[in-house]
Amino acid sequence: MKVETLVVGMLEVNCYLAWDEGTGAGWVVDPGDQAGRIVARIERLQLRPQGILLTHGHVDHIRGVGGVARHFGIPVFVHDAERALYASPRNALLPWLSAATDLPDPGPVQQDLPGIGFAVIHTPGHTPGGCCFHFPAAGVLFSGDTLFQQSVGRTDLPGGNTEELLASITRKLFVLPPETAVYPGHGPPTTVADERRANPFIV
Repeated sequence: MKVETLVVGMLEVNCYLAWDEGTGAGWVVDPGDQAGRIVARIERLQLRPQGILLTHGHVDHIRGVGGVARHFGIPVFVHDAERALYASPRNALLPWLSAATDLPDPGPVQQDLPGIGFAVIHTPGHTPGGCCFHFPAAGVLFSGDTLFQQSVGRTDLPGGNTEELLASITRKLFVLPPETAVYPGHGPPTTVADERRANPFIV
């Protein structure tokens, strides 16, 4: 599986394109803004996106969803516990970003594409329905705002819970193979091993 990062929007969210090099089939993870730029890159790479995967419903991760989804006619996946935030004015991050609007209804997602199957890991703490996407065959985890390089997601926003966040990380993410590459919602990539060893919020 190949992964490309596009840093988008005022809050510099990592939007990821993840695809099977043999078929070009893949996923768009967290198209937070600049939908036109994301669409142009997908078309330049001649990819066949199968859907949009959202790690959570904050505006900085979802503002570009409508443009990308409608252009390619693809479904959007939001964890059931996150649907209310996704569709609510509470997805705003004021005073920086007003709420995302005109969002498509979340649809079904296919998890068994040849070569790039993935697992959804529910990781509440940053938001109630936050989740990560683990591609075991590729050794890749998209961690959203749950786990960062040498940091963790904030829990001072509505719905945040520090105990839940730390439990999500230690019980669900740190049990993954240590060599797993972690692609967070902001900032540079890391690995499970590096964060288990030296993340100051966990250690």
